[in-house]
Amino acid sequence: MAIAAPTASAAPHEVHLKSGRTAVTVAPAIAKALLSNGIAPIVTRPGKPSLTTVSGQPTLKATYPVTGGSLTTSPLGGNIKHKGGLKFTNVFNGRSLEVKNFTIDLTKGQLTGNVAGTTTRVPVFKLDLSTARIKVNKHSADATNVTLKLTPEAAGALNSTLKTKVFATGLVVGTADTHPRF
Repeated sequence: MAIAAPTASAAPHEVHLKSGRTAVTVAPAIAKALLSNGIAPIVTRPGKPSLTTVSGQPTLKATYPVTGGSLTTSPLGGNIKHKGGLKFTNVFNGRSLEVKNFTIDLTKGQLTGNVAGTTTRVPVFKLDLSTARIKVNKHSADATNVTLKLTPEAAGALNSTLKTKVFATGLVVGTADTHPRF
């Protein structure tokens, strides 16, 4: 039995990303737990830190510029590339770990980043889209309320490098809202 090759119209339509932004809002309980254990999360350039509230509780928000990538909508896939990073510093012992130049990989359902000072790219968060709202417009896309869960690799690297036990696999760190433009 012969199987026909898919036609060009069956291939997903891909768009290239030109700009946009992604904002990560840390869950207030996580921000409080980090700070009370001496772990300071520091947003690195060109990311922009800000303070916000969630359910009346103060927390950290980090916004990163989208610098490229590509998306397909049916099926949802592709990647969204960013500049900037997040540096975790243990103020009790001076140890730190920075992850930067994040990529949202929609095909794998994860956010990865480069470990600063190395060429190593690691999965930082598993993306949970179960509560997300996704909308595709003519020249942009919006995905809001994407839940970010810490990966085993990130939890292990943070605990080991910072000499702490604060980070756990599957920890819901917060949510992300991304608004790439094409």
